[in-house]
Amino acid sequence: MPQGLLPTSDNPLSLTTLLINIALGIPLSLLLRWHFKRFGSTLSNREEFAQVFPFILLTTVLIISVVKSSLALSLGLVGALSIVRFRTPVKEPEELAYLFLSIAMGLGLGADQSLPTFAAGLSILAVMAILKWTRREERSRNLYLSLDWRGDGEEDSRRALDRLNETITRHASAADLKRLDVRKDTVEATYLLDIAGTAKLNELVSDLRRTFPSIGVTFLDQNQLPSV
Repeated sequence: MPQGLLPTSDNPLSLTTLLINIALGIPLSLLLRWHFKRFGSTLSNREEFAQVFPFILLTTVLIISVVKSSLALSLGLVGALSIVRFRTPVKEPEELAYLFLSIAMGLGLGADQSLPTFAAGLSILAVMAILKWTRREERSRNLYLSLDWRGDGEEDSRRALDRLNETITRHASAADLKRLDVRKDTVEATYLLDIAGTAKLNELVSDLRRTFPSIGVTFLDQNQLPSV
């Protein structure tokens, strides 16, 4: 048989190199997990989903380290992965981006490209953090404010709307009245607010409670700002 047709010889897997790559992958995977929990904006349970990143990254390091040492193993891996089916749906593009980054880091470490992997991985995470932080700082808070107040008489109910509007406009850059229900001694109102952030939100709540001691305040936020 011609020499060129012979399969290339396998390189033995170095246990020391594998352990070093896994040791380097641990801080990267923990950093990726923290980054997703801190800067992720998916509606799923980020705490639970972030736990899979260390498994994916370190498992990828192991797979690539084993595969690159043996041509036969690499061919067998292709056949094994062809019958694997993942049934858990990933619905958000951001989750796919983090999963892909986790796999990419594992590939780089498994291929003994530690320095480029660290440099590229940290750069990508830093850029993502800056973009997320800038977006959160610039983005206004669109909140639905639901108020329920019981006054002392019909006169208080008639004046309640003016007092509510005056109080709200002191703290919100914009307020749009969506629903108003006035009875003899009660007022129920729903506003769509454009408010700068949590500090202004707390000031608004305190001001409302000073002006209307018995008022009920409910916030519904679609931008994941905690309700008050």
